[in-house]
Amino acid sequence: MSPLPPSSVPLNQHSLRALEEWLISLEAERVEGDPCRWRLAGPAWSAELLLEREDLVVIWQQPDDEPRRCALPYGLSRADVDAAIQAGP
Repeated sequence: MSPLPPSSVPLNQHSLRALEEWLISLEAERVEGDPCRWRLAGPAWSAELLLEREDLVVIWQQPDDEPRRCALPYGLSRADVDAAIQAGP
């Protein structure tokens, strides 16, 4: 595993391998058969992370609630995206 760029670096400055390593460090799991789809479990929610062309899309799901979707531009720093994901819906 290679070192990740500093967390202040925007996601669009990360290699694909670095993005994958970052997602793994968050304990996200790749969805089998779709390299652009990841799943992550938080304390009170689960999330699906989609590596789309323009944005990292996060779809949070809480029990008994409608899914919430957020598109995070790759121009944001990894620290900002990480904080937004971990904050949950």
